Amino acid sequence: MNPKFKMILADIDAVTARDPATKTRTEALLCSAGLHAIIAYRFNHFLWNRGWKLTARVLSQIARFLTGVEIHPGARIGTGFFIDHGMGVVIGETSEIGDNVTLYHGVTLGGATVFTKSGKITTKRHPTLGDGVIVGAGAQVLGPIKIGANCKIGANAVVLKDVEANQTVVGVPAHKVEQKPQKEFRFTAYGVCANDKDPVECRLEQMQQEIRKLKKELRPNAGE
Repeated sequence: MNPKFKMILADIDAVTARDPATKTRTEALLCSAGLHAIIAYRFNHFLWNRGWKLTARVLSQIARFLTGVEIHPGARIGTGFFIDHGMGVVIGETSEIGDNVTLYHGVTLGGATVFTKSGKITTKRHPTLGDGVIVGAGAQVLGPIKIGANCKIGANAVVLKDVEANQTVVGVPAHKVEQKPQKEFRFTAYGVCANDKDPVECRLEQMQQEIRKLKKELRPNAGE
């Protein structure tokens, strides 16, 4: 099987696997605007790499008009790419996207162009996303930063710095979600108590709570 066809087939399967509203490949081909944009990008990227840059840009603008998704033909995108809904997605020229990445609507992989006295710098200026990254709706990932594999970026987050693999980031500017360790509990002669507490202290706290509860119940009859 032709490698290009295999890549498009992987994109189609990504839609059926990750979109609960799409049941078959035929439905994906007919109804997924994100998939239409990706297929157009694959063709335009092929032209871009063979020197037909203006033609690729013109065709990418037509695809943008038809799908609401703007993907520069110079971007590099791996297999199994999925854009859910699609409207408002922007992927810049020097963006690099790994395999099995998911973007939701309104996502921007934007650039940071630096100007000097001699003119603008046109080197790498867009983000690099590792394999398995998920970017929530409306998120902005800006500049030549790296997002590690299997990261999750929350909706409407603004990411301006590198993110290590397997992290979840949210907010403006984006920050890592801290995972608080859950306390372990054990059964003792004094009742259930957290592992980091003295059993006697734990029981005293329980007694104090019971006393406060009794006082509250007896207070209406205090004047009798």
